[in-house]
Parts: sequence; C-alpha cells; structure tokens
Amino acid sequence: VEAVALDSGYLTTPICKGLYDRTIFGVIAHRRYHPTKGLMPKWKFTYDKERKVYVCPNDQELAYRTTTREGYQEYKSDPKVCAECPLLKECTRSKNKTKVVTRHVWEDYKEKVRDNRLSSSGKALYKFRKEKVERSFADSKELHGLRYCRLRGLQNASEQVLLTAACQNMKKIATHLAKQG
Repeated sequence: VEAVALDSGYLTTPICKGLYDRTIFGVIAHRRYHPTKGLMPKWKFTYDKERKVYVCPNDQELAYRTTTREGYQEYKSDPKVCAECPLLKECTRSKNKTKVVTRHVWEDYKEKVRDNRLSSSGKALYKFRKEKVERSFADSKELHGLRYCRLRGLQNASEQVLLTAACQNMKKIATHLAKQG
C-alpha cells in the first residue's frame, strides 16, 4: 500500500476517492472551519447512513431534498417542527425556520482519509508533510519562478505549472539515481 500526505488546501473530494480506489493511504490536514457565530456547527448534526438523513441535536430528522451542481446533497428540516424547537435560535437564522445541512456525494471517502490522519501510522506520515509537500511548493516559488505566472490565461498558467512540476520530478529522479550509484 502506498502512502501520501497532502495539504488540505489542495485536496479535493475527487482526490480522496482516487486515493481510496487505488488503495493509497492518504493523510489530509485538519481544516478549522469557522461556522457562523452563535449557530450550531454541522458536526453537531449526526448523519444516519442507513436512512440517509441528518439528525439534529433535538432528535429531528433533516430529509434529503436535492443535489447541487457542485455535488452537494442538501438536507432540510421541517419548518413546522423547527418553529416549535427550543434550539431554533442556536440552529438557524432563516426567516422560513428551515435548517439546511450539506454533504458532498463523496463525503464517505473524505471521512476515510480523515480517519487515516488520526491513526498512529497517519500521525507518523503527517509529520513528513512539511518536508515533502510544503517543501515542494516552496521550491516551486523560490527556485522555479512560480511566485508569479509569466503569461496570462488558464492555458498558459497551466503550462508553466506543469513544466515546473516536470522539472521538479526530473530533479527527484536524478537525485534518486545518483544515490543508487
């Protein structure tokens, strides 16, 4: 099994699924989300995988309503039930008294990669992140001119980034071959 530590700023959900599908032990950084002050954060709502619903701290179900184009499933509460809830002011500020909780369609894969970080081998691997991942970005900026893109446009910027990554990979290969003799 391969292992990889990635910076969460560059890790997207499809990457988590790709790591899982290839049986690569991925580790992502913990991101501190800042929910709206005074309102309950998403982690206080529990997801029931069997029934595919979220359950609020007051034991009310938030049923699935729709999936957005970005791949987020929306779970909404019943406004009639929420109107009489003692936790309403801590839960939502919506005028229609409805709480909406979102979950990405590949959230299960994100959770599996998050669990890797909490394991003993994940903690050991995560310590190397600053030596591998962060160092690579720093080298790109300092040694390969990626602090600013030379040309404008997505195509040109992509070419510059890919050429920089190719140069870094060639340097790694050369260093590896030099160590072997």
